Amino acid sequence: MTADEARAFLAEQRVVTCATIGPRGWPHLMPLWYVVRGDEIWAWTYAKAQKTLNLERDPRATLQVETGEAYDQLRGVMLECDTVVHRDVAAVTDLGLEIYRKYTGADLGDEVRQMVLAQAPKRVGLQFVERRRATWDHRKLGGVY
Repeated sequence: MTADEARAFLAEQRVVTCATIGPRGWPHLMPLWYVVRGDEIWAWTYAKAQKTLNLERDPRATLQVETGEAYDQLRGVMLECDTVVHRDVAAVTDLGLEIYRKYTGADLGDEVRQMVLAQAPKRVGLQFVERRRATWDHRKLGGVY
């Protein structure tokens, strides 16, 4: 994919798989909702989640976003990243509202807003700073593999 194609792909997809290194040295993979800010993926998760503990110990993460049911339709982006963990409650609240806006629509109801406000003190923001990228789009192969 070109940089523009990858940017559009990441903006339209809904789930990123985040791989961190667990406490026993094994990969730990978990799905996250996310938003794209500039050229970076941002997500939030619970401060006590295993992925947060893993990232505090080792900030490296590999992210993968993919789609496609048949081989000739597979598309995806894999990013090797350094992760910055953000704990400022106001910043985490803003990120949570941005994420819910993406997944529930532009107008957040009061119930969703109150839920985000209640969760934010227990959560962290994850800023994934890209170091290396790989992309694929099997639709461009024209049936030749």
